[in-house]
Amino acid sequence: MSESAIPAAERIEPVTAKQADNAGTPLRVTATPAALELIDELKAAYGPVMFHQSGGCCDGSSPMCYPVGDFITGDGDVHLGQVGGADFFISRSQFEVWKHTHIMLDVVPGRGGMFSLENGREKRFHIRSRLFTSAENEALSGACHL
Repeated sequence: MSESAIPAAERIEPVTAKQADNAGTPLRVTATPAALELIDELKAAYGPVMFHQSGGCCDGSSPMCYPVGDFITGDGDVHLGQVGGADFFISRSQFEVWKHTHIMLDVVPGRGGMFSLENGREKRFHIRSRLFTSAENEALSGACHL
């Protein structure tokens, strides 16, 4: 299928940069340049950071950024990959709903989640997403660290 024949909703947005690893497996999570810049800013201030895609509650469904070690992951979490050198996790139950979705970490104006490191900077992390194509879903079969 040529690029122009792919429906607009399935086209890869250029701002998300690299979409596959060196083996050609589609990445489950990527970050925009603005998100990478904010990650670097937070790492400079706090040291290594990580993300957990919140499933709701106090801060809605925002991606939450924590210093490494401040949020403990376990068997109930799925490691989606890394963005800007930061591990990105999602709860196993939420992964079941989002497993066919490419997650793009972005930054928008606003206040971050009350527990997320970007809070107080008048910008916050935001998730954009698109469904994986059939070919991407096939390539991802069994590729996530559960």
